[in-house]
Amino acid sequence: MTRSEIDRNMNLSDDNMLLFAFQSSWALAESVANNLNCELNPLEERNFEGGEHKTRPLISVRNKEVFLINSLYLDPENSVNDKLVKTLLVSGAMKDGGAKKLTLILPYLCYSRKDRRTKQFDPVNTRYIAQMIESVGVDQIITIDVHNLQAYQNAFRINSIHLQATELFADYFVRHHKSDALTVLSPDSGGVKRADHFRKMLQLKMNTEIPLGMSEKFRSKDVVSGQTLSGEVNNRDVIIYDDMVSSGTSLLKAAKLCQEKGARNIYAAATHGLFTPAASETLDNPVLKKIVVGNSVWPLNIQNKLLDSKIKVLDLGPTIGFAINKIIDGEAIESESETILGN
Repeated sequence: MTRSEIDRNMNLSDDNMLLFAFQSSWALAESVANNLNCELNPLEERNFEGGEHKTRPLISVRNKEVFLINSLYLDPENSVNDKLVKTLLVSGAMKDGGAKKLTLILPYLCYSRKDRRTKQFDPVNTRYIAQMIESVGVDQIITIDVHNLQAYQNAFRINSIHLQATELFADYFVRHHKSDALTVLSPDSGGVKRADHFRKMLQLKMNTEIPLGMSEKFRSKDVVSGQTLSGEVNNRDVIIYDDMVSSGTSLLKAAKLCQEKGARNIYAAATHGLFTPAASETLDNPVLKKIVVGNSVWPLNIQNKLLDSKIKVLDLGPTIGFAINKIIDGEAIESESETILGN
């Protein structure tokens, strides 16, 4: 999808469509609704003393095309598991209530990092989550920059739509960080394809050659190691690009390697800013000049001084709104790599 398409005046006036959101994703959902020029409908969310809960739509969904937004991350009010179960239960209630078509929008999809067996008897969580979502009658699912695209697509039998925030980040860096010498770096081998797509997008918009680099990373029992860096970083600005940042350890390790190799300014960009409690201390290191994330997860654990000075949060609402508009119009949603780069 091109930025010009996303920025077009979208006016969604289809009376057969309803947009719902959980309170924890309300700010992002409001942006989606504003971009679609439609109402955002609330849900009744009740928690009981025994730890159980009930969620229901407050208006009829019968014969409606329903879109439900909930980003499945930990916040002070809900665990990831609470959010997942609430989403499953209200999805089932909407289908029982006669919803013609239910599209589940999970900007951050929980458990997506566990997509294969790395040790004996390991669960394959991505597949199990898909089976649970399908079991309550969800017709299609939308996510943004899932950790492993192939595993995500293979896990679901229903239509699985994958959105990318690549152009959103590229536009930000084009506007705010012009450089005569720029390198894009993947913090590990698994993210090279993702970083390369971002590099190509940025290269296209800046009309200049941008090299790709990679930092070596090994993780065992939450300990990150690796000291090898490939790519041209000496006397260049570097953007470390990934799908998510959690504790920030991997980003900081890659940034320090770049600094040791002579990089000038080092930035980081990631769609999902999960930010564990330790992230503020880790990311406050001056080696990282700016950290840019999407608002699929609100940076709850980040100190206000970092939000004011170092962390920039980009709005994913237009990206999601564009996708909903295409669905309502009956149009196919192609990936950025297909529409922009011809890959």
